[in-house]
Amino acid sequence: MVDEALSAGAVARRLGVAVTTLRTWHQRYGLGPSEHIPGHHRRYTPKDLARLEIMRRLTAEGVSPAEAARWARQAPDPTPTDTVAPTRIHRPGRDGGGTIPVGRAGPAARGLARAAMRLDAAAISETIAHALAAGGVVATWEGLLRPVLTGIGERHAATAGLIEVEHLVSRCVSEALAAASRAKVPSGPARILLSCADEEQHTLPLEALAAALAEAGVSYRTLGARVPVAALLEAVNRTGPAAVVLWSHTRATADPAQLSALLAAPRRPLLVLAAGPGWRADALPAGVVRPIDLAEAVSLAVAVRDSLDQSRRD
Repeated sequence: MVDEALSAGAVARRLGVAVTTLRTWHQRYGLGPSEHIPGHHRRYTPKDLARLEIMRRLTAEGVSPAEAARWARQAPDPTPTDTVAPTRIHRPGRDGGGTIPVGRAGPAARGLARAAMRLDAAAISETIAHALAAGGVVATWEGLLRPVLTGIGERHAATAGLIEVEHLVSRCVSEALAAASRAKVPSGPARILLSCADEEQHTLPLEALAAALAEAGVSYRTLGARVPVAALLEAVNRTGPAAVVLWSHTRATADPAQLSALLAAPRRPLLVLAAGPGWRADALPAGVVRPIDLAEAVSLAVAVRDSLDQSRRD
C-alpha cells in the first residue's frame, strides 16, 4: 500500500478507471479524497485508495455500485503493511477471464491491464493519453503499452481467449498513436519509409515508431500492413528514402529476400533496418541493421536524417 496522498489522476491510473468514474463515485457514494490542504485540491490517502480498490473490484464482479460502495465504506482502515484484501464474490461467467500479466511494469500498466479486462475504452484511452503527454512515445511504448500488449498475447496463447480485449486495446492504442503523430507533424521531405513485411499484419509497433519519429521531428511515410516486395521497391524507387524500416512480427513473414531486394534497389537507401522479433540476426544480409528496441530505431533514423542534412550543407 502506498503511504503518500495521491491526486485523482494518479489514483485513476492505479485502479485502471477514468477520472470521471472517480468523480461519480465521490459525488454519488461519498468515496472521495479525504486529505485536504488549504489552497490545494483534495488528495486520496491510502485509506481512500483501499476503499476505492474494493469498489472497483466489486463493481467489476457485477455488484451494483450502491452495494459495492456500502461494502467499501465498511472496510477496516489499512495498516502500513496492509494490502487491499482480495475480496471476491463468485458469480458464474463474471470472472473477466482472469488477469493480464505485465511483469515488472509499474502501476500504470497494471491499471491499464485492469481497464482492458473490463473493456473500459474510456479508461484505456485516458491512461494512454496521460502517459504520452507525461513521458513521450518511447517511454509510453516501452513502459506501458508493450508490457500490456505482450501480456494479452501471452494470455491468448495460453487460453485462446481475450480476442475482444486485444481488438479493443489495439484500437485505442492505434488512435492514441495517430493523435500523437498528428500533434507534431515534422516539416521537410519524408526521409524514412516505414513498411510491414509481405503478409505481416501487426502494425502497432510501426505506428509507435511513426509517432516517435514525429515527436523527434523526423519526416516519414508509412505504407502499413502486408506490403508485397514489388510494391515496396516501387515506393523506394519513386521516393528515394534515406532509410527503410521493414517490420516483421513473426518468423513466417521474415523472409531475408525482402531485405536483399531493398539493398539491390536502383535507389538503394542509406540504411535498411530489419525491425521486429521475426527477423533472425544470423540470417540478415550484410549491410542490414537490426535495432534492439524502439529507442534505437528512432536514434538511427535521426542519425541518418542529420547525416543527410550535413552532407547537403557541405
